[in-house]
Amino acid sequence: MENLVIEGGLPLHGEICVSGSKNAALPILMASILLNEPTTFTNVPDLRDIHTTLKLLNILGCACSFQDGRVDVQPAALQSEAPYDLVKTMRASVLCLGPLLARLGVARVAMPGGCAIGARPVNLHLSALEKMGAEFELEEGYINGRCKGLHGAHIQFDFPTVGGTENLLMAACLAEGETILENVAREPEVSDLAAFLIRCGADIEGQGSSVIRVRGVSSLHGCEYAVMPDRIEAGTFLIAAGITDGELLLKNCPYNDMDAVLNKLREAGMDIRLTDSGVLARRGTDGLRGVDVSTRPHPGFPTDMQAQIMALLCLADGSSMIDETIFENRFMHVQELVRMGADIRLSGSTAMVRGVERLTGAPVMASDLRASASLVLAGLAARGKTTVQRIYHLDRGYEHMECKLRAVGARIRRVPADA
Repeated sequence: MENLVIEGGLPLHGEICVSGSKNAALPILMASILLNEPTTFTNVPDLRDIHTTLKLLNILGCACSFQDGRVDVQPAALQSEAPYDLVKTMRASVLCLGPLLARLGVARVAMPGGCAIGARPVNLHLSALEKMGAEFELEEGYINGRCKGLHGAHIQFDFPTVGGTENLLMAACLAEGETILENVAREPEVSDLAAFLIRCGADIEGQGSSVIRVRGVSSLHGCEYAVMPDRIEAGTFLIAAGITDGELLLKNCPYNDMDAVLNKLREAGMDIRLTDSGVLARRGTDGLRGVDVSTRPHPGFPTDMQAQIMALLCLADGSSMIDETIFENRFMHVQELVRMGADIRLSGSTAMVRGVERLTGAPVMASDLRASASLVLAGLAARGKTTVQRIYHLDRGYEHMECKLRAVGARIRRVPADA
């Protein structure tokens, strides 16, 4: 176990290169199960969840290697079981279900784990796959799936689930006939998965809209593919510039995929502009001001940025209302921010944030991935020392975050938890 120790109060200045997207890389790597040829991925972030995925793929029969952001996958004899010891640590493991059924007609996948941010049931995945011919039994903590071959179907999701859309999109690529997916997730990461599958020979149209059509093909071939940059990491570093009253230039920033975040940060008083060198971010001359935020599926404000913008609004003039509509338990960072001097009141799924003059360093504990990032941001701005505990959450989604921050002037170091 390790902690991050932050001596706050310094404005950050310099350049940060945004890493590849975790949320895009995970399903794209899982799509390797569908392929019958070697594949190379680049711009893959060096993250705990990525290495868990590679371990799982190796167990399933896809031999993987990782070096300097490059992953090479060599398909071999596929296995059908995703064991609990791996799946329990990462919810995205369930994304092997659709590809395994498509390739083998059988899958045994442990019920997934991951961040404790609320119920994220896989029933939407299962009911949709049943319409394509799969049958499921839940036994001893495992999802046991079988089919005699998936067939096309007309599927309408009750909610635009990202994981469900990705699972069905992959499964439909090798299904017989046409599959129509309605009310799908429109996140850029879904479009990135579709772009990769098309590069491999899939017949897909409509990605980025609410309806995707997939015409099944007999097989998919390999290719070389670069994963898109991480818009959540980019948004986090934009806030780092604003919360510390510094100035950061982000390289490899997915500017065109971040409208909701960029608009809200500008409304909160940040000056963010696209230049020939990258995206330049700093606090505006009039300072930070309170804004109202409501999380929504893409193209709305992402739930994965809710905790980070809350940290920023803790230091904004006036009051802000933050409404979390996606996950019911995603306010566990609030009490930790309050320990640092924030003025936040909770009422159900809404947080009222009243800006304060300063935050003060304190020992705090991370409860999930994005909560970890919000506490790091608060620590960067706070007066005194902040110790962020349980940073294994952070390592699931941010590539060497403390190294990137230290390079732009932050006083931050990783230490053993008992130090």
